[in-house]
Amino acid sequence: MIWVLEDPRAGTAAQALGIAERLGLPFRRVALRFGPLAKLPWPWPTLAGLADRSAFVPPWPSLVISAGRRSAPVSRWLRRRGARTVHAMRPGLGAADFDLLVLGAHDHPAPASNVLIIQGAAHRLTPEALAAAPAGFPDLATLPRPIVTLLLGGPVRGEGMDPARATQIAREAMGRGASLLVTASRRTGSPATEAVAAALKDFPHALYPWGGSAANPYGAMLAMADLLIVTGDSISMLSEALMTEAPILVADPGGLGPRHQAMAESLISAGLAARLGNPPPPARAARDETARVVAEIRARGWV
Repeated sequence: MIWVLEDPRAGTAAQALGIAERLGLPFRRVALRFGPLAKLPWPWPTLAGLADRSAFVPPWPSLVISAGRRSAPVSRWLRRRGARTVHAMRPGLGAADFDLLVLGAHDHPAPASNVLIIQGAAHRLTPEALAAAPAGFPDLATLPRPIVTLLLGGPVRGEGMDPARATQIAREAMGRGASLLVTASRRTGSPATEAVAAALKDFPHALYPWGGSAANPYGAMLAMADLLIVTGDSISMLSEALMTEAPILVADPGGLGPRHQAMAESLISAGLAARLGNPPPPARAARDETARVVAEIRARGWV
């Protein structure tokens, strides 16, 4: 039996769910509700950080997949009950008390027998979903090539991207191709999204705003890109961009913290991306890091 400990933060939960889904086996989603004690750096296995422990009854799982610091003591508690544990992201204390830690190269983890270092983060995008996505959006195929796909985020902590900065990124993107596919995120904000729309008014493009009511073309935009420009605030977007063969340029939306800067530097030093304003990186194969995690789990004989 496989349990996925589902953090309330969607981006964190997606890492654990992505690994579980790619295993292709039945699993149970255990939604975690954290209380105030979850903020503490627990040095031992415990359920003390949970506001609701009703799901934690036997029979215990044989494999637990989790992500994020707050779920780490819970995963360790289940390990004490016989489960193998696969944990994504830095767990805080007790790193040696996991069967497998899936850590991004941008976190500069020390090599260890229970550590698998990947580029970026695990996620739920699959090669099959990526290949099928353009069929749902035939209008995008009428845009002239080369197509530049722009994945816009914004400051990690702030009230949205500066409209002038968003416009600058969009204009740089326009100079890289014949048409532009743009998707905005919650962090972009309405003023910046509107500024980008105004800048693109006379340029072949399609723009999907945050919270748009139509079907979300995100996967199609990734799959159709001849060049990807991704703002560096989203480790998830950069990780999903690696699933394509398109060259990646990383744009600075402002307000990036050290960890997000480290993510960009990790991709650049590995030859997988370049900074916007520089020539694109060399051609590369699609990189499916979630598949690497699944292969490691299978190689260790846990499923």
